[in-house]
Amino acid sequence: MKFKVHWIIDGIAEIEGESKEDAEKKLQESLEEYVKNSEDLMNKFIAKSIQGTAYLEGEKNNEKEDENEKKED
Repeated sequence: MKFKVHWIIDGIAEIEGESKEDAEKKLQESLEEYVKNSEDLMNKFIAKSIQGTAYLEGEKNNEKEDENEKKED
């Protein structure tokens, strides 16, 4: 049987930028280029979207990081 599998890759990168929007744009462009040049990601794993949010270290508005920190404790 063939199953469809919805997959998500979660990560954190440190990017220099003039603003949050600038950092997000730089990473978005880099990841898009990487995905477009990866035959496996484009044709086997069928990557459909990239999403991210910039924040300053120590900000509490990143729920995913807060959840991960709680799990590690």
